[in-house]
Amino acid sequence: MSTEVLAASATDVQQASASAPAQSATAEKVNLLGMSRPQMEKFFEDLGEKKFRAGQVMKWIHQFFVTDFAEMTNISGKLREKLEKICEIKAPEVVHKNYSKDGTRKWVFRVGDGEGSLVETVLIPAEDKTGSRKTLCISSQVGCALDCSFCSTGKQGFQRDLTQAEIIGQLWMANYSYMEDVPVIERERSVTNVVMMGMGEPLLNYDAVLNAMRIMLDDFAYGMSKRRVTLSTSGVVPKIDQLAQDIDVALAISLHATNNELRDELVPINKKYPLEQLIAACQRYIGKDGNESARKHVTIEYVMLDGVNDHPEHAQQMIKLLKNLPSKINLIPFNPFPHAPYGRSSRNRIISFQKTLSDAGFVCTIRQTRGDDIDAACGQLVGQVADRTRRAEQWKKKVAAQNEIIRSQG
Repeated sequence: MSTEVLAASATDVQQASASAPAQSATAEKVNLLGMSRPQMEKFFEDLGEKKFRAGQVMKWIHQFFVTDFAEMTNISGKLREKLEKICEIKAPEVVHKNYSKDGTRKWVFRVGDGEGSLVETVLIPAEDKTGSRKTLCISSQVGCALDCSFCSTGKQGFQRDLTQAEIIGQLWMANYSYMEDVPVIERERSVTNVVMMGMGEPLLNYDAVLNAMRIMLDDFAYGMSKRRVTLSTSGVVPKIDQLAQDIDVALAISLHATNNELRDELVPINKKYPLEQLIAACQRYIGKDGNESARKHVTIEYVMLDGVNDHPEHAQQMIKLLKNLPSKINLIPFNPFPHAPYGRSSRNRIISFQKTLSDAGFVCTIRQTRGDDIDAACGQLVGQVADRTRRAEQWKKKVAAQNEIIRSQG
Protein backbone atom coordinates (compact mmCIF):
# COMPACT_ATOMS: atom_id res chain seq x y z
CA MET A 1 0.00 0.00 0.00
CA SER A 2 1.27 3.44 -0.91
CA THR A 3 2.18 5.70 1.98
CA GLU A 4 1.95 8.81 -0.16
CA VAL A 5 -1.39 9.46 1.52
CA LEU A 6 0.41 11.71 4.00
CA ALA A 7 0.55 14.66 1.66
CA ALA A 8 -1.29 17.96 1.68
CA SER A 9 -4.63 18.14 -0.09
CA ALA A 10 -5.46 21.43 -1.76
CA THR A 11 -7.95 20.18 -4.34
CA ASP A 12 -11.42 21.65 -4.21
CA VAL A 13 -13.63 18.62 -4.83
CA GLN A 14 -16.44 20.32 -6.63
CA GLN A 15 -14.16 22.17 -9.03
CA ALA A 16 -12.11 19.04 -9.59
CA SER A 17 -15.18 16.96 -10.38
CA ALA A 18 -16.24 19.37 -13.07
CA SER A 19 -12.82 19.71 -14.69
CA ALA A 20 -11.25 16.26 -14.30
CA PRO A 21 -12.10 14.63 -17.66
CA ALA A 22 -10.39 17.42 -19.59
CA GLN A 23 -7.17 17.44 -17.58
CA SER A 24 -3.84 17.47 -19.32
CA ALA A 25 -0.86 15.37 -18.30
CA THR A 26 0.55 18.31 -16.33
CA ALA A 27 -2.69 19.27 -14.58
CA GLU A 28 -3.18 18.77 -10.88
CA LYS A 29 -4.69 15.39 -10.13
CA VAL A 30 -8.23 15.06 -8.83
CA ASN A 31 -8.42 14.05 -5.17
CA LEU A 32 -11.12 11.40 -4.82
CA LEU A 33 -10.91 11.30 -1.03
CA GLY A 34 -13.40 14.08 -0.41
CA MET A 35 -16.04 13.21 -2.99
CA SER A 36 -19.51 12.22 -1.84
CA ARG A 37 -21.17 9.39 -3.75
CA PRO A 38 -23.25 11.69 -6.03
CA GLN A 39 -20.13 13.72 -6.81
CA MET A 40 -18.10 10.60 -7.56
CA GLU A 41 -20.87 9.08 -9.67
CA LYS A 42 -20.91 12.22 -11.81
CA PHE A 43 -17.14 12.11 -12.02
CA PHE A 44 -17.17 8.55 -13.41
CA GLU A 45 -20.02 9.29 -15.80
CA ASP A 46 -18.04 12.27 -17.12
CA LEU A 47 -15.18 9.83 -17.70
CA GLY A 48 -17.51 7.66 -19.78
CA GLU A 49 -17.71 4.99 -17.06
CA LYS A 50 -20.68 3.43 -15.29
CA LYS A 51 -21.61 5.27 -12.11
CA PHE A 52 -21.48 2.09 -9.99
CA ARG A 53 -17.70 2.46 -10.14
CA ALA A 54 -18.13 5.23 -7.57
CA GLY A 55 -19.34 2.79 -4.93
CA GLN A 56 -16.51 0.39 -5.66
CA VAL A 57 -13.84 3.07 -5.32
CA MET A 58 -15.43 4.54 -2.19
CA LYS A 59 -15.29 1.15 -0.48
CA TRP A 60 -11.60 0.79 -1.28
CA ILE A 61 -10.87 4.27 0.04
CA HIS A 62 -13.04 4.47 3.16
CA GLN A 63 -13.48 0.84 4.24
CA PHE A 64 -10.14 -0.72 3.31
CA PHE A 65 -8.05 2.50 3.43
CA VAL A 66 -6.37 1.78 0.09
CA THR A 67 -4.74 4.68 -1.74
CA ASP A 68 -3.03 2.75 -4.57
CA PHE A 69 -5.36 2.19 -7.53
CA ALA A 70 -3.35 -0.91 -8.48
CA GLU A 71 -4.73 -2.63 -5.36
CA MET A 72 -8.37 -2.09 -6.38
CA THR A 73 -8.72 -5.57 -7.83
CA ASN A 74 -12.41 -5.51 -8.80
CA ILE A 75 -11.77 -2.66 -11.23
CA SER A 76 -10.45 -3.28 -14.73
CA GLY A 77 -6.77 -2.71 -15.34
CA LYS A 78 -7.54 -0.15 -18.04
CA LEU A 79 -9.63 1.96 -15.67
CA ARG A 80 -7.05 1.65 -12.92
CA GLU A 81 -4.39 2.97 -15.28
CA LYS A 82 -6.65 5.87 -16.23
CA LEU A 83 -7.33 6.73 -12.60
CA GLU A 84 -3.64 6.56 -11.77
CA LYS A 85 -2.94 9.21 -14.41
CA ILE A 86 -5.61 11.74 -13.45
CA CYS A 87 -6.54 11.00 -9.82
CA GLU A 88 -5.08 10.64 -6.37
CA ILE A 89 -6.25 9.79 -2.86
CA LYS A 90 -4.65 12.19 -0.40
CA ALA A 91 -5.42 13.05 3.20
CA PRO A 92 -3.84 16.14 4.76
CA GLU A 93 -0.21 15.72 5.80
CA VAL A 94 0.36 14.62 9.39
CA VAL A 95 3.12 16.79 10.83
CA HIS A 96 2.69 15.69 14.43
CA LYS A 97 0.81 13.09 16.42
CA ASN A 98 0.63 12.51 20.13
CA TYR A 99 -1.03 9.78 22.17
CA SER A 100 -2.13 10.57 25.72
CA LYS A 101 -1.69 8.26 28.68
CA ASP A 102 -5.52 8.07 28.88
CA GLY A 103 -5.77 6.76 25.31
CA THR A 104 -6.64 10.08 23.67
CA ARG A 105 -4.94 10.65 20.32
CA LYS A 106 -4.22 14.00 18.67
CA TRP A 107 -3.05 14.71 15.14
CA VAL A 108 -1.76 17.99 13.73
CA PHE A 109 -2.38 18.28 9.99
CA ARG A 110 -0.78 20.67 7.54
CA VAL A 111 -3.29 22.07 5.04
CA GLY A 112 -2.62 24.30 2.05
CA ASP A 113 0.39 24.98 -0.12
CA GLY A 114 3.96 25.46 1.08
CA GLU A 115 4.25 25.55 4.84
CA GLY A 116 0.49 26.07 4.99
CA SER A 117 -1.49 26.22 8.21
CA LEU A 118 -1.98 23.59 10.89
CA VAL A 119 -5.26 22.17 12.18
CA GLU A 120 -5.82 19.67 14.97
CA THR A 121 -7.99 16.57 15.38
CA VAL A 122 -8.62 14.56 18.55
CA LEU A 123 -9.82 10.99 19.10
CA ILE A 124 -11.26 10.12 22.52
CA PRO A 125 -11.76 6.46 23.51
CA ALA A 126 -14.31 5.48 26.14
CA GLU A 127 -16.36 2.61 27.41
CA ASP A 128 -20.15 2.89 27.72
CA LYS A 129 -23.21 0.64 27.82
CA THR A 130 -22.85 -0.02 24.08
CA GLY A 131 -19.27 -1.19 24.49
CA SER A 132 -16.05 0.38 23.27
CA ARG A 133 -16.48 3.84 21.76
CA LYS A 134 -14.00 5.97 19.82
CA THR A 135 -15.17 9.53 19.27
CA LEU A 136 -13.35 11.75 16.79
CA CYS A 137 -13.50 15.54 17.16
CA ILE A 138 -13.09 16.98 13.65
CA SER A 139 -12.08 20.50 12.59
CA SER A 140 -13.92 22.33 9.82
CA GLN A 141 -11.94 25.56 9.41
CA VAL A 142 -8.40 26.87 9.67
CA GLY A 143 -8.89 28.85 12.84
CA CYS A 144 -12.31 30.25 13.69
CA ALA A 145 -14.05 33.49 12.77
CA LEU A 146 -16.31 33.65 15.83
CA ASP A 147 -13.78 34.54 18.57
CA CYS A 148 -15.57 33.09 21.59
CA SER A 149 -13.78 34.64 24.55
CA PHE A 150 -12.99 31.38 26.38
CA CYS A 151 -11.67 29.39 23.40
CA SER A 152 -8.01 29.25 22.45
CA THR A 153 -8.84 28.37 18.84
CA GLY A 154 -10.58 31.70 18.36
CA LYS A 155 -7.51 33.58 19.57
CA GLN A 156 -5.56 32.23 16.58
CA GLY A 157 -7.75 34.13 14.14
CA PHE A 158 -9.12 32.74 10.89
CA GLN A 159 -7.65 31.87 7.51
CA ARG A 160 -10.05 29.77 5.44
CA ASP A 161 -12.53 26.92 5.27
CA LEU A 162 -11.30 23.36 4.99
CA THR A 163 -12.11 21.43 1.82
CA GLN A 164 -14.19 18.25 1.83
CA ALA A 165 -11.02 16.18 1.44
CA GLU A 166 -9.39 17.96 4.38
CA ILE A 167 -12.44 17.33 6.57
CA ILE A 168 -13.08 13.68 5.71
CA GLY A 169 -9.32 13.10 5.61
CA GLN A 170 -9.24 13.56 9.38
CA LEU A 171 -11.64 10.65 9.80
CA TRP A 172 -9.74 8.61 7.22
CA MET A 173 -6.45 9.12 9.05
CA ALA A 174 -7.89 8.34 12.49
CA ASN A 175 -9.20 5.00 11.20
CA TYR A 176 -6.00 4.30 9.27
CA SER A 177 -3.93 4.84 12.42
CA TYR A 178 -5.39 1.60 13.79
CA MET A 179 -5.15 -0.29 10.48
CA GLU A 180 -1.76 0.69 9.04
CA ASP A 181 -0.13 -2.68 9.79
CA VAL A 182 -3.25 -4.78 9.22
CA PRO A 183 -3.63 -6.69 5.92
CA VAL A 184 -6.07 -4.93 3.59
CA ILE A 185 -8.64 -7.72 3.65
CA GLU A 186 -8.78 -7.62 7.48
CA ARG A 187 -9.15 -3.87 7.89
CA GLU A 188 -12.23 -2.39 9.53
CA ARG A 189 -13.42 1.02 10.62
CA SER A 190 -12.48 1.84 14.23
CA VAL A 191 -14.01 5.27 14.82
CA THR A 192 -17.57 4.85 16.12
CA ASN A 193 -18.64 8.48 16.66
CA VAL A 194 -17.87 11.81 15.02
CA VAL A 195 -18.43 15.25 16.49
CA MET A 196 -17.93 18.35 14.37
CA MET A 197 -16.57 20.22 17.38
CA GLY A 198 -12.95 20.88 16.45
CA MET A 199 -11.45 24.10 15.14
CA GLY A 200 -13.96 26.34 13.38
CA GLU A 201 -17.72 26.87 13.14
CA PRO A 202 -19.06 24.02 10.96
CA LEU A 203 -22.13 25.89 9.76
CA LEU A 204 -19.95 28.65 8.31
CA ASN A 205 -18.36 26.04 6.02
CA TYR A 206 -21.71 24.56 5.21
CA ASP A 207 -21.38 22.79 1.84
CA ALA A 208 -18.08 21.08 2.60
CA VAL A 209 -19.23 19.96 6.06
CA LEU A 210 -22.57 18.73 4.72
CA ASN A 211 -20.95 16.58 2.02
CA ALA A 212 -18.34 15.26 4.46
CA MET A 213 -21.12 14.16 6.81
CA ARG A 214 -22.90 12.51 3.91
CA ILE A 215 -19.77 10.47 3.30
CA MET A 216 -19.71 9.50 6.99
CA LEU A 217 -23.28 8.19 6.75
CA ASP A 218 -22.88 6.50 3.35
CA ASP A 219 -22.92 2.69 3.48
CA PHE A 220 -20.31 2.67 0.70
CA ALA A 221 -18.01 4.70 2.95
CA TYR A 222 -18.12 4.74 6.77
CA GLY A 223 -21.75 3.64 7.22
CA MET A 224 -22.09 5.50 10.51
CA SER A 225 -25.40 5.77 12.30
CA LYS A 226 -26.92 9.25 12.08
CA ARG A 227 -27.16 9.21 15.87
CA ARG A 228 -23.37 8.90 16.00
CA VAL A 229 -22.62 11.96 13.86
CA THR A 230 -23.03 15.25 15.72
CA LEU A 231 -22.67 18.79 14.46
CA SER A 232 -21.92 21.44 17.07
CA THR A 233 -22.69 25.09 16.39
CA SER A 234 -22.39 28.33 18.31
CA GLY A 235 -25.75 29.37 16.88
CA VAL A 236 -25.83 30.23 13.16
CA VAL A 237 -29.63 30.19 13.10
CA PRO A 238 -30.38 30.24 9.34
CA LYS A 239 -27.97 27.36 8.76
CA ILE A 240 -29.58 25.30 11.53
CA ASP A 241 -32.83 25.56 9.60
CA GLN A 242 -31.08 24.61 6.36
CA LEU A 243 -29.37 21.67 8.05
CA ALA A 244 -32.78 20.35 9.12
CA GLN A 245 -33.79 20.19 5.46
CA ASP A 246 -30.57 18.65 4.14
CA ILE A 247 -29.49 15.88 6.53
CA ASP A 248 -30.48 14.02 9.68
CA VAL A 249 -27.66 14.17 12.23
CA ALA A 250 -27.49 14.98 15.92
CA LEU A 251 -27.26 18.66 16.87
CA ALA A 252 -25.24 20.20 19.69
CA ILE A 253 -25.35 23.84 20.77
CA SER A 254 -22.40 25.66 22.31
CA LEU A 255 -24.52 27.60 24.79
CA HIS A 256 -22.16 28.69 27.61
CA ALA A 257 -24.49 31.42 28.90
CA THR A 258 -28.13 31.55 29.90
CA ASN A 259 -28.91 35.22 29.26
CA ASN A 260 -28.22 37.44 26.28
CA GLU A 261 -26.05 39.97 28.11
CA LEU A 262 -23.53 37.34 29.22
CA ARG A 263 -23.71 35.36 25.99
CA ASP A 264 -22.98 38.49 23.96
CA GLU A 265 -19.68 38.63 25.87
CA LEU A 266 -18.79 34.94 25.74
CA VAL A 267 -20.19 33.99 22.31
CA PRO A 268 -20.27 37.15 20.15
CA ILE A 269 -22.47 35.63 17.42
CA ASN A 270 -25.26 35.91 19.99
CA LYS A 271 -25.46 39.61 19.12
CA LYS A 272 -26.72 38.58 15.68
CA TYR A 273 -28.75 35.54 16.70
CA PRO A 274 -29.83 35.97 20.35
CA LEU A 275 -30.97 33.15 22.60
CA GLU A 276 -34.66 33.46 21.72
CA GLN A 277 -33.90 32.90 18.04
CA LEU A 278 -31.43 30.10 18.78
CA ILE A 279 -33.79 28.11 21.00
CA ALA A 280 -36.60 28.53 18.46
CA ALA A 281 -34.31 27.18 15.71
CA CYS A 282 -33.48 24.17 17.90
CA GLN A 283 -37.17 23.53 18.42
CA ARG A 284 -37.72 23.62 14.66
CA TYR A 285 -34.85 21.20 14.20
CA ILE A 286 -36.42 18.77 16.66
CA GLY A 287 -39.71 19.32 14.85
CA LYS A 288 -38.24 17.71 11.72
CA ASP A 289 -38.11 14.43 13.63
CA GLY A 290 -38.89 11.20 11.81
CA ASN A 291 -38.62 7.46 12.29
CA GLU A 292 -35.25 6.47 13.74
CA SER A 293 -34.14 10.10 13.56
CA ALA A 294 -31.10 11.53 15.31
CA ARG A 295 -33.22 14.55 16.26
CA LYS A 296 -34.64 13.21 19.51
CA HIS A 297 -32.99 15.97 21.49
CA VAL A 298 -30.39 18.72 21.31
CA THR A 299 -27.15 18.43 23.28
CA ILE A 300 -26.33 21.58 25.21
CA GLU A 301 -22.61 22.24 25.70
CA TYR A 302 -21.82 24.51 28.64
CA VAL A 303 -18.26 25.42 29.67
CA MET A 304 -18.06 26.14 33.39
CA LEU A 305 -16.21 29.43 34.01
CA ASP A 306 -15.37 30.31 37.59
CA GLY A 307 -17.49 33.19 38.85
CA VAL A 308 -18.80 33.95 35.37
CA ASN A 309 -21.58 31.54 34.38
CA ASP A 310 -21.64 29.05 37.25
CA HIS A 311 -23.88 30.74 39.84
CA PRO A 312 -27.16 29.21 41.07
CA GLU A 313 -29.14 31.87 39.21
CA HIS A 314 -27.53 30.73 35.95
CA ALA A 315 -28.74 27.20 36.58
CA GLN A 316 -32.26 28.53 37.20
CA GLN A 317 -32.08 30.59 34.00
CA MET A 318 -31.07 27.47 32.08
CA ILE A 319 -34.04 25.55 33.46
CA LYS A 320 -36.37 28.29 32.21
CA LEU A 321 -34.58 28.64 28.88
CA LEU A 322 -34.69 24.93 28.02
CA LYS A 323 -38.05 23.97 29.54
CA ASN A 324 -39.69 23.42 26.13
CA LEU A 325 -36.65 21.98 24.35
CA PRO A 326 -35.85 18.25 24.56
CA SER A 327 -32.22 18.39 25.55
CA LYS A 328 -29.30 16.77 27.30
CA ILE A 329 -26.88 19.06 29.08
CA ASN A 330 -23.14 18.52 29.09
CA LEU A 331 -21.21 20.57 31.65
CA ILE A 332 -17.59 21.06 30.58
CA PRO A 333 -14.88 22.05 33.06
CA PHE A 334 -12.97 24.94 31.50
CA ASN A 335 -9.56 23.96 30.16
CA PRO A 336 -7.19 26.93 30.64
CA PHE A 337 -4.81 28.10 27.93
CA PRO A 338 -1.96 30.65 28.21
CA HIS A 339 -3.23 34.09 29.27
CA ALA A 340 -6.85 32.88 29.38
CA PRO A 341 -9.05 35.49 31.10
CA TYR A 342 -11.04 32.82 32.96
CA GLY A 343 -10.54 30.09 35.53
CA ARG A 344 -12.17 26.67 35.95
CA SER A 345 -15.18 26.39 38.23
CA SER A 346 -14.55 24.36 41.35
CA ARG A 347 -15.61 20.75 41.40
CA ASN A 348 -18.16 21.47 44.12
CA ARG A 349 -19.64 24.35 42.11
CA ILE A 350 -19.98 22.16 39.02
CA ILE A 351 -21.60 19.33 41.01
CA SER A 352 -24.03 21.77 42.62
CA PHE A 353 -24.92 23.20 39.20
CA GLN A 354 -25.51 19.68 37.88
CA LYS A 355 -27.73 18.76 40.85
CA THR A 356 -29.95 21.78 40.30
CA LEU A 357 -30.50 20.80 36.67
CA SER A 358 -30.97 17.11 37.45
CA ASP A 359 -33.50 17.89 40.18
CA ALA A 360 -35.44 19.88 37.58
CA GLY A 361 -35.69 16.76 35.41
CA PHE A 362 -32.85 17.35 32.94
CA VAL A 363 -30.33 14.73 31.92
CA CYS A 364 -27.12 16.48 32.90
CA THR A 365 -23.60 15.07 32.82
CA ILE A 366 -20.16 16.44 33.64
CA ARG A 367 -17.67 15.83 30.88
CA GLN A 368 -14.55 14.03 31.97
CA THR A 369 -11.50 16.02 30.95
CA ARG A 370 -9.45 13.90 28.56
CA GLY A 371 -6.19 14.52 26.73
CA ASP A 372 -5.21 17.67 28.60
CA ASP A 373 -1.66 16.35 28.93
CA ILE A 374 -1.32 16.71 25.14
CA ASP A 375 -3.41 19.92 24.87
CA ALA A 376 -6.26 17.92 23.33
CA ALA A 377 -9.03 18.85 25.76
CA CYS A 378 -12.10 20.85 24.81
CA GLY A 379 -11.21 24.45 23.90
CA GLN A 380 -7.48 23.72 23.65
CA LEU A 381 -7.19 23.08 19.91
CA VAL A 382 -4.98 25.82 18.56
CA GLY A 383 -3.11 24.71 15.45
CA GLN A 384 -1.15 27.32 13.53
CA VAL A 385 -3.14 29.76 11.47
CA ALA A 386 -1.96 32.11 8.75
CA ASP A 387 -4.39 34.62 10.23
CA ARG A 388 -5.98 36.95 7.69
CA THR A 389 -8.16 38.56 10.38
CA ARG A 390 -5.15 39.85 12.41
CA ARG A 391 -6.99 38.72 15.53
CA ALA A 392 -4.02 36.70 16.78
CA GLU A 393 -1.80 39.78 16.48
CA GLN A 394 -4.32 41.89 18.38
CA TRP A 395 -4.65 39.23 21.09
CA LYS A 396 -0.87 39.11 21.58
CA LYS A 397 -0.73 42.90 21.90
CA LYS A 398 -3.54 42.84 24.46
CA VAL A 399 -1.77 40.14 26.50
CA ALA A 400 1.52 42.06 26.33
CA ALA A 401 -0.22 45.22 27.55
CA GLN A 402 -1.85 43.33 30.43
CA ASN A 403 1.50 41.81 31.41
CA GLU A 404 3.12 45.22 31.37
CA ILE A 405 0.43 46.58 33.73
CA ILE A 406 0.99 43.65 36.08
CA ARG A 407 4.77 44.21 36.07
CA SER A 408 4.40 47.93 36.72
CA GLN A 409 2.06 47.29 39.64
CA GLY A 410 4.31 44.59 41.08
